[in-house]
Amino acid sequence: MLKALTALDKRLDKPTKIVIGGGAAMLLAYDIPLSTMDIDGVLVGTETMPAELDSLVKDVAKELHIHAHWFNSYFSTFTYTIPSGYEKRTKKVYAGKRLEVLALDISDLLIMKCFSGREKDIGHARVLAKRCKNLDKVENYIHELLDKGLSNARDAL
Repeated sequence: MLKALTALDKRLDKPTKIVIGGGAAMLLAYDIPLSTMDIDGVLVGTETMPAELDSLVKDVAKELHIHAHWFNSYFSTFTYTIPSGYEKRTKKVYAGKRLEVLALDISDLLIMKCFSGREKDIGHARVLAKRCKNLDKVENYIHELLDKGLSNARDAL
């Protein structure tokens, strides 16, 4: 993963910041051993456009002979579930010449895993829950979302 990020950094022509979640964040930021083939990330506060990044990601994939979607923004569909101010809770996992990569906080990762509804994320959520120092805060936040009418919050609990 770091090799791919380094190759991406070399191709960028302007400062680019990415926040990552999912298995890559668990592995790179918190040394949670798991097998993942991709990095789930979103651009934040940068002039780099998604289409521009996608083109560079595909170039890196060709160079390194890895999957063309080694970097994707699929997890962005669950970012609505995390509390505001997540940027302040991130952890830097990569800093190149132009690329900065930040991982979501464990509590934010846990919330997203609880909402994903995927079988494979149950194990990930258990591991995150064991390492989370704010488990009560996570549970209270999910209850708040339930009280606000977010229907899938019940399943997240």
